[in-house]
Amino acid sequence: MPRSNQPRRRRPSPARGSQSTHDDGELDLSRLRMGIPSTESAPDGVWAVRRISVGNAQKVYTCPGCHHQVLPGVAHLVVWREDAMFGAEAGLSERRHWHNNCWRGRHYQYR
Repeated sequence: MPRSNQPRRRRPSPARGSQSTHDDGELDLSRLRMGIPSTESAPDGVWAVRRISVGNAQKVYTCPGCHHQVLPGVAHLVVWREDAMFGAEAGLSERRHWHNNCWRGRHYQYR
């Protein structure tokens, strides 16, 4: 039997590489581009803070510090509690988008 000159196609292996994936196996490239959040301790708890650059700010949000809109194209912060009462997933689901100055000058009575 003659051999084919075409290379064989490999099936992708699920254990291949160390890439971030969703539960269904799809790549979450948008989260990879955002970077790793930093952790900040304050009198009101431990917070995860992720910086959003001008290029990645694409939606309109309401800042809980000043109650004004965070417009697309404005660098801001995404903040959530690391020490949430009902676990890390609950804290992540309650994340909020803050202006940089509002987060720095906030009062510790948020919530």
